[in-house]
Amino acid sequence: MSPLLFGVNVSTSAAPDADPAGQAQAAEEFGFDFVSASDHPSGTHPTYETWTMLTWIAAATSRIGIASRVLSLPFRSPALVAKMAESLDRFAGNRLILGLGAGAADAELRAFGLPVPTARDKVDGLADALQIIRGVWQQPGFSYAGRVHGTRDAELEPKPQRPIPIWLGAFGPRTLALTGRYADGWIPSLGYAGASQLAGMRAAVLAAAQAAGRAPDAVTCALQLEVSVGGRAGADPDIVSGSAEEIAERLRGLIAAGFTAFNFSPAGPRPAGEQVEQLAADVIPLLR
Repeated sequence: MSPLLFGVNVSTSAAPDADPAGQAQAAEEFGFDFVSASDHPSGTHPTYETWTMLTWIAAATSRIGIASRVLSLPFRSPALVAKMAESLDRFAGNRLILGLGAGAADAELRAFGLPVPTARDKVDGLADALQIIRGVWQQPGFSYAGRVHGTRDAELEPKPQRPIPIWLGAFGPRTLALTGRYADGWIPSLGYAGASQLAGMRAAVLAAAQAAGRAPDAVTCALQLEVSVGGRAGADPDIVSGSAEEIAERLRGLIAAGFTAFNFSPAGPRPAGEQVEQLAADVIPLLR
């Protein structure tokens, strides 16, 4: 069985009291494996741009992994994403997890003056992007003609120092199949997919991996979930709540279902920092 990985969401909030680097430093001190941030550049609440914030976090930490969860592909060309990822991974000392998504927030694309792809184009574009990103990472003068994205004689130097892991936030049949065929990890969100749906979705990912001749453990099955440490257990099926023991028991069920990585987003009235510390001190030891 793959070793368990535990991550923490770092809010992109740019409120006056926000301290994303401090949150990441605390997570590193508490022994978490990675921190992550979502990608929603448009909105009425003050926020930081995700990639800039992750770079700031990487500079403020030394060990912990840095994950985009997930970068919305329609905002950036695939070859540019490949260049961004190589640079950040190099600066961070090989700590990046490149999380990608096909793009869900159409209103944000319109707000930034970008075209909104059709559902088909989003998935086809993601498939093209996976080929382009890995292609320019590995080959000189890379050319690719996809249905949505392409490159011609693309040069990317330096090449990555290691295979940068790509995790996909996938929910639909076609993106689940893409995940199984090409990705290193799958990170759905509890709430976007109900607990009863996750097993079937994971089976689709693993079936696609097997059909592509990949090993069953080639794809890390991670889960983004909200937690409320000390909240009333079962109050909301989309939030993992309760005492440390109750939360650990819920996570054991997800581990038994094949998930080996968890990204926690503290929810509820208690301060996020307190919950992160308690997760590290009281919940994770029950699982490891």
